Amino acid sequence: MSFFGGAPSTAGTTIGATNTNANEPKDVEVSDPPSDSISSLAFSSAGEYLAVGSWNNEVRIYEVNPQGGQTQGKAMYQHQGPVLGVCWNKDGNKVISGGADNAARMYDLATGQSSQVAQHDGPIKCVRWIETPQGGILATGSWDKTLKYWDLRQPNPITTVTLPERCYSMDVVYPLMVVGTAERHIQIYNLTNPSTAYRTQMSPLKFQTRVVACFPSADGYAVGSIEGRVAIQYVEEKQANQNFSFKCHRKEQAPNAKDQTLVYSVNDITFHPVHGTFSTSGSDGTVNFWDKDARTRLKTFDPSPGPIVATAFNRTGNIFAYAVSYDWSKGHTGMTTGHPNKIMLHACKEEEVKKRAARK
Repeated sequence: MSFFGGAPSTAGTTIGATNTNANEPKDVEVSDPPSDSISSLAFSSAGEYLAVGSWNNEVRIYEVNPQGGQTQGKAMYQHQGPVLGVCWNKDGNKVISGGADNAARMYDLATGQSSQVAQHDGPIKCVRWIETPQGGILATGSWDKTLKYWDLRQPNPITTVTLPERCYSMDVVYPLMVVGTAERHIQIYNLTNPSTAYRTQMSPLKFQTRVVACFPSADGYAVGSIEGRVAIQYVEEKQANQNFSFKCHRKEQAPNAKDQTLVYSVNDITFHPVHGTFSTSGSDGTVNFWDKDARTRLKTFDPSPGPIVATAFNRTGNIFAYAVSYDWSKGHTGMTTGHPNKIMLHACKEEEVKKRAARK
């Protein structure tokens, strides 16, 4: 009997090779995945725990064996609507999630209790923990076009910031926070002054923003769009000459056919916690690892049988999790029976994630 009450556990089963070299270990499938599309993944900063948000209103927390990648269900709690985003607190012992029920909830691993910690007038798309010199703060970004900061000891937000549009993506590397909204707006915040945007700009990409991710160095960010393209952007004008964009997650329809490229959404961008390299995942079912400084691709995964909708590195960067799931790009009618819905764990090798010598 499985922990979550689903199908029998397949912990330890290895399926879906992401490498063509037969000698390399295959990626491990997480046991007891959610029964509906996966929206978000986040590893704890303190232990080998993986939080998973999904469209069936659930947050599942798995314990991962770092040696073999086998997983075991640790806990589960629910929202009143689809879960759209998850994160952990600094200590890595509490999970925070935002959902289409307009609420954020926090689950305490020690007590096994969940409680509501934030409220909006629309679905909460993004949740991020901010560790400030004064203590921990929760930031929530919503489709109600607001950003709210919460001290979890108080029932009301510390402050509410109006966004130019609905919040689609948000990331924090203190003191930098970047928010990507509908209509391609990008809001950059210096969290020493969190109530006012440090800079407001339009995305350098011409199509809808899907994801923003801060550099670990907190001096810039990457933005991915639905048109198979990523931009690398620095915050300060003096580094603007280092900004660039590149195409990815595209397929040639026919070998010699001009203008026949199939273009897929970039669904997630995740930076490696040690090396500062990053992953992109797309609706073409592939994952790439990149080095922005050398402007080179480090690794390409073999295609998965469905879109890669969410990704996460663990705290040491030696495990990479990716979710294969329906991306809702075709609405409800596109959700076909038997669509793959699984989370895979990849053991990262040093040469896949380590920076190359930078270009001169």
